[in-house]
Amino acid sequence: MPLIFILLILLAFPTLEILVLIKLGNLYGSWLLLYLVLMAILGIRLIREEKQVMAGRFIQSISQGRTPLRAIFGTAKNVIAGILLIIPGVISDAIAVILLLIPGPKPMLGDQPNTPKYTNKRAANDDVIEGEFRRED
Repeated sequence: MPLIFILLILLAFPTLEILVLIKLGNLYGSWLLLYLVLMAILGIRLIREEKQVMAGRFIQSISQGRTPLRAIFGTAKNVIAGILLIIPGVISDAIAVILLLIPGPKPMLGDQPNTPKYTNKRAANDDVIEGEFRRED
């Protein structure tokens, strides 16, 4: 039963996208085509930028002693949003915008860097003793 429900949703989504595109195409004409092309370009740019930034985020999180899951989930969320922007349709674009507006996951328990609570650091001027100097022979 759940398999049939999932199949119906998968078939209903493209059908709904096509119906919305036909309605908007009748209303706005070539402006809709321009919108779809611009969204596809934005989706491609988003995926390319995420591909370039992903390795840096991953290495930075590991070097700071954090778990790399936060970087992976943030990148995956943005790549999925980019794919949804490339797919022609207004509903998929709305889902992509919602995905981009969702903040990333909160830091997990092991996500904080290993820093001590209290460090016994000396100030820069601890070796200086102030006073007056007078030499007596």
